[in-house]
Amino acid sequence: MQKLSWLNISLIFISLISQTLFQLPSYGVTNPYCQLDQNSINIKNNLREKAISGDNNAQREYQQLIQQHSQQLNNCRRNHWLKEQAIWLRLYPCDAKAGSIDRVLDQIVNLGYNTVYLEVFYDGRVLLPKNGNFTAWDSVLDAPGYENRDLYAETVEKARQRGLKIYAWLFSLNFGYVYAQRSDRTSVLARNGRGENSIDFVHDQSQAFVDPYSRQARQDYSQMLQAILQRRPDGVLFDYIRYPRGSGNESVVGKVKDLWIYSPASKETLLNRATNRQGRWLLERYITKGSINGNDIEEMKRLYPDEKTPLWQGRNPNAPNNLSNLQIETWYFTVAHAAQGVIDFLDFVSSQVQQRGIPAGAVFFPDGNQVVGEIGFDSRLQPWDSFSPRIEWHPMSYALCGSPNCIIDQVKRVTQASAQDSNVKPVLAGFWGRNDGKRPSLESQMEGIRNSVKGVQSISHFAYSWLEPEHTRERQSCNF
Repeated sequence: MQKLSWLNISLIFISLISQTLFQLPSYGVTNPYCQLDQNSINIKNNLREKAISGDNNAQREYQQLIQQHSQQLNNCRRNHWLKEQAIWLRLYPCDAKAGSIDRVLDQIVNLGYNTVYLEVFYDGRVLLPKNGNFTAWDSVLDAPGYENRDLYAETVEKARQRGLKIYAWLFSLNFGYVYAQRSDRTSVLARNGRGENSIDFVHDQSQAFVDPYSRQARQDYSQMLQAILQRRPDGVLFDYIRYPRGSGNESVVGKVKDLWIYSPASKETLLNRATNRQGRWLLERYITKGSINGNDIEEMKRLYPDEKTPLWQGRNPNAPNNLSNLQIETWYFTVAHAAQGVIDFLDFVSSQVQQRGIPAGAVFFPDGNQVVGEIGFDSRLQPWDSFSPRIEWHPMSYALCGSPNCIIDQVKRVTQASAQDSNVKPVLAGFWGRNDGKRPSLESQMEGIRNSVKGVQSISHFAYSWLEPEHTRERQSCNF
């Protein structure tokens, strides 16, 4: 018989107390996570199927039950420590079939979620109707006869009927493989000092990262974002706010040619950060050769003898000019330039959202900004601790250690860097009611955060496809 730890005993006690406090039979809520009882779920499923088949009476009853469940969910969440429980959702072309979106959203309500993070731009496709898509990307739904179907707008409307908030969730610096194949967008792609783009670097044929300094990239993205905002989501979340991550040794950047700063816009911006001719010359020599030596210093002085020292943004004019100091300064300055591109791109897109009075947020890995070794960095260069405090922070807290402890540590690291804990909305992965290898159940992860990280009021689960794999497989393949 497995021995119960004090942690397990305390979690069981908390669960029993919570069930006593939040069990509302009249509302059909049967557990502390605002989930509906199976009888209520069955009734709703049956009414939905009859409504789809054309039964008008069933349609009226179905709509009434949707409203009742909406009120139940709202009441439960209002009295719960976790005010927002969100789920990440991707739609597929098959969701254009009658009742498909309704079934998905009904199940989301059944599981106690009151917010949906709907993926509207991913893998180089956008969730806009084909006839209304004037972006640089193809539509998710492009089947003949469905050119005017707006799955995004339909989902927003149906979600709100159920009392759900709905956020638009977008890939950001990853523009997708098809975009990368365009001959007129070659200069937009991020490149490292070996001439590689991310398609060459990450071999899954799905990650095409762009240069965050590229005006063309910003223009293309902004046009798409404006179309997304026209549907008036309750919030917008930006994912892939980083550079690609390599495998093995390539998961760390330790020299300048590892950095994704060699496309035209990034390179030009870097050189323009120099504040005198010596500084510009030395930076260009450094990124071209990948290093500098004593001969480079002497040549720089010979070319520009009227200048005392190389200067660029933030460099102290009185800093030592010896080779070892200049080597380390140029390295950290180019790393900072790469990271600043990520920050600037996020500021650029999130400001467009906030100007409309809509919350914006960033999705990131808590370890994406880690220092590795003496001078290395995680290759993603995701400087989330410098993201604006005016946006929501959604840390993907996916650590694996067999208990909630390492997940809690990741969340704590983010809250310690945040101006306010309530602005941090952790993203968890796992399953209801069971552990999965080294990944604890969702319940134990959430209770661990509740007990250890005060102030967090919103948690999301990744993703609907993980929690409902059979239903997701049905939705991925169908005949129109």
